[in-house]
Formats: sequence, C-alpha cells, structure tokens
Amino acid sequence: MSGWDDKPQVIGYGTKRATVTKGSALNAAQRAGTVQSTTAKDRTQAKGPADYQRLGKLDADDAPRPPEKVDVSVGKALATARMAKKNADGKSMTQKELATAVNAKPQDIGDLESGRAVPNQALLAKLERVVGVKLRGAANQIGQPLHGPKKK
Repeated sequence: MSGWDDKPQVIGYGTKRATVTKGSALNAAQRAGTVQSTTAKDRTQAKGPADYQRLGKLDADDAPRPPEKVDVSVGKALATARMAKKNADGKSMTQKELATAVNAKPQDIGDLESGRAVPNQALLAKLERVVGVKLRGAANQIGQPLHGPKKK
C-alpha cells in the first residue's frame, strides 16, 4: 500500500547538475563521454551593448524643449525704466526696491533684466504698472510709455 509518506522528499536537494570544466579537463571529459553540455546553466545571456545612437535620436525627436526666455529688449527696457524712476531720496530705483514694490524676489528682477528668466505675465504686468513702460506685446511696442487708464 502506498501512502503520502512512503518516501520523504527533501526540498532543494534535486539532482546534481553537470559542472562546466575548462581546458584539458574538458577535453578528457569529452573523450570519456561524461560531458553533456559545455554551456553555463541558470545564467542570463548578456544582451550586448545598447544602441545609444538610435536611443538618442528617439529622445531628440519627442523631447520637451526648454521654456523660452524673456527677450533681451524686455530686459533693457525694464533696466532703463527702473533707472529713470527715482525713489524718495532722488536716486535711481534699485532692483531690490523694485522687487519690493511688485512683491517679487530681487533675483527675479535681475534675471528679467539679463534675459535669463522665463516670462511670467503676472509679474510683467505688475512691473509695467510700477515703471510705466510696456514690457509685453509686439516687439516695436516694448519700452514705449504705458498709457494711463481709459477715461469713461
């Protein structure tokens, strides 16, 4: 009568695999007929080097472009209007004073004047009102005096 416990099975101790030998030991084993395979078992095959040029072309085609920067003419117009505007002491307005007036960082004003900043329409609108010149719109209108509010 056979039952479930006739022959105990030890998990993890299956049949031994053939080892791969190299050199003269491999030749001797092949002559004797004991070697069945010379390939390594349970190892993943290297897939070779990646085709980086093809991958680079794929990335270049649909890669997002960096955001556009503010035109240099906007920065020059802002700098000249800021220098023309006088503060309470009669001196030219500094970047820090202008930043305080529009509730921004002085670094943002510096980036705008140098042309490194990404255009922020809300900040440009505030700056237009404070310095009194156009900073948005057509290229030929930038730097022109800002007209007052429409009369009713």
